[in-house]
Amino acid sequence: MEYSESCIYGILPAIGCFRVEAAESSELEKRRTGVWVKKIMKRNLKWAAVTAIMLSAACGQAATSENPSSPTPDTAYIKSYDKWKAELVDDLKENWLSLAGLFWLKAGENRFGSDSTNPIVFPKGPAQAGVFGLEGTNVTMTLSPGVPAVVDGKPVNTVKLQPDVSGHPTVVELGSLRIKAIVRGQRIGIRVKDVDSEAVKNYRGPVFFPIDLSYRVKATLVPNQDKKTVDVPNVLGDTTPTASAGVVVFKINGQEVRLTDLGGNPAKGLSFVFNDLTSKTDTYPGGRFLETDPVVNGTVEIDFNRAYNPPCAVTPYATCPLAPKENRLAVPIPAGEKYDRTQAHH
Repeated sequence: MEYSESCIYGILPAIGCFRVEAAESSELEKRRTGVWVKKIMKRNLKWAAVTAIMLSAACGQAATSENPSSPTPDTAYIKSYDKWKAELVDDLKENWLSLAGLFWLKAGENRFGSDSTNPIVFPKGPAQAGVFGLEGTNVTMTLSPGVPAVVDGKPVNTVKLQPDVSGHPTVVELGSLRIKAIVRGQRIGIRVKDVDSEAVKNYRGPVFFPIDLSYRVKATLVPNQDKKTVDVPNVLGDTTPTASAGVVVFKINGQEVRLTDLGGNPAKGLSFVFNDLTSKTDTYPGGRFLETDPVVNGTVEIDFNRAYNPPCAVTPYATCPLAPKENRLAVPIPAGEKYDRTQAHH
């Protein structure tokens, strides 16, 4: 008797390959062969279903546990984290995505308006809106005849602009534009915000690494005893001496790491600008921001899941600090906010 071989597969090749003897000598053997084929296929499908369930379970476990050693965040943590992210987005929309211009003033008169012949070109509004005057550190804004502007609900023609560093800056309303003076080092400029900004309307929201609680660590604060300051650079090329509460010391994946506080207060919380090895590929190159809760008994929790990008990641009209040399970490921190390099501004 001659036999032919065939392999019958179920849903998954890993189930196995079965030999079927295909008898050709008689109708009886054909019928017997048919019965065996049906039995084999039935058994094959049964094992395929079992294997599929097992593989599905394994795949599900991998999707929810990228770092098996990391604890699973509880409901309270997720709720707090989501609230923090919502507040972050609100701040971006209110204060940063709506920025529509930043113009550094020259001594004397600086004409402004939406016409391209002006030294200062606004994104919208009257073609020849008026003049900014800079004398020393004093800035005045004079509107052209017929150009409506408001300060604190009252119409103005000429107004002295108190800068942002005064603590009570003058804000001029010109249509949907909001105009104020800012001081950065020796520079004095005009920052413009548009409350009807398309950037706000089209913002897709920040992108974060999956929460990984192995990057939430306890740190020890080594206080700054001699009150020395830290030189913090910014995107303008300036350097600002900044007070520091000290250095926090902790471990990431068994490696000791140090971060220097920048302007924080142990009783209220520490503040950092840092970058790490992920800044070459996944995170903002200039550094990310991170704040903490108050220091208690010399220790503080550092949660890198809440590291976030500076405003310069979403607008060219911000003047952000960069990570000082003390806070450029030699370890990767794949936690917190990512950065889309295709939308780069600084």
